[in-house]
Amino acid sequence: MKATISVVIVSFFLCAGNVVAQSVEADKEIAVVEVGAATSQSLTGGGSSFGPDFAVEVTPVENWLELEAGVTPLFGAHSTEWDVDLLFKKPWTLSKKVEFMAGIGPEWVHTRQYGVTTNSVAGEAIGDFMFWPSVGKHRFGWYLEPSYDYTFGRGHEQSIGISGGLLISIR
Repeated sequence: MKATISVVIVSFFLCAGNVVAQSVEADKEIAVVEVGAATSQSLTGGGSSFGPDFAVEVTPVENWLELEAGVTPLFGAHSTEWDVDLLFKKPWTLSKKVEFMAGIGPEWVHTRQYGVTTNSVAGEAIGDFMFWPSVGKHRFGWYLEPSYDYTFGRGHEQSIGISGGLLISIR
């Protein structure tokens, strides 16, 4: 029993040393959270809608690939639509305070309109402008993201939209 307790105590101190050593490089960005609002206008006669926007973005390949997973519930006059997307984005740094990303990806669209519920797969293309007010560490900023959606379901709905809001860098 004493041997087990000794091993646990020694392991704790060894792990604690590693945690302290890692905190020096812990300033690296883990993810960026986007919280804002979105609006969409149908190009095929479906009307307009508005709602909140939430996404999380990670960078698997620095300066080359960013992945963004998001959800946007949109509310119109006689409809509710939930869009869930996964975007593959290429980033460009325009200045120390401005980034631009172009992206495409699949989208799942769940719509309830006039009591009829439909689910369909769509494709989405976006341009993502990110603005960081402070030059040093990017902690908080804001974004503006115009988009184009094409639904592969019945009716082949097409829409344009824009979302914008707050960026929160998670470190």
